[in-house]
Amino acid sequence: MGQALRGRLSSRVLRLPRLYPIVDAEMLEERGIEMGTFVAELRDAGVTLLQYRDKRGNEEQILRNARMIADVFRGVDCSLIMNDDPVLAMLSDWDAVHVGQHDAAVGYARIVLSAEAIVGCSTHNDQQVVAADIARADYIAIGPVFATSTKMDAEPVVGLEGVRRARALTKRPLVAIGGITPENARSVIEAGADSVAVIGALLREGSTPGDMVKRFLEAMPAAESV
Repeated sequence: MGQALRGRLSSRVLRLPRLYPIVDAEMLEERGIEMGTFVAELRDAGVTLLQYRDKRGNEEQILRNARMIADVFRGVDCSLIMNDDPVLAMLSDWDAVHVGQHDAAVGYARIVLSAEAIVGCSTHNDQQVVAADIARADYIAIGPVFATSTKMDAEPVVGLEGVRRARALTKRPLVAIGGITPENARSVIEAGADSVAVIGALLREGSTPGDMVKRFLEAMPAAESV
């Protein structure tokens, strides 16, 4: 895991896969889905990057789940990203963290992990995109692109135009998030996103998470090779 991340960052140019799945512990628990089974389906469907998000779990639970996720992907070239907390990423022996506007700063996160760590940052408007670019985030997330029910306190929708503006403001890898489905994913990529982050869209009724991964990948143009 760590070796794969460091290799991708050797020239400080991060290449993101088209699909950026987020494993949300709370959502899985609410739907009665076992996290290990869910993560294994993502692995088997070809996922090469995922973020683990747990807003309610205590440190012990988060570290236990992080070890489980790492075990599922052991031997697989997959980048594992911890949400919010660089200290928990470090304790999990993960080399990547994603921070929000109210979480640890990009610079602090890199001090806690390492100078070569991947640090992504959430943004919701032009000013935050510029700030994340100046802070040298390895990738910048913009959203919500469309209306979403995943977060009760979601920021205002930025739309495809918000993705286009973000693309014009930074050359860093751009992840779009919020209300993205296989039906609209291509339009998001065409607006300038390098990758789409998805949470609830992988849990569509009547389809398995693995099937949804494949639908997303089939809907989008292939990412540029490294």
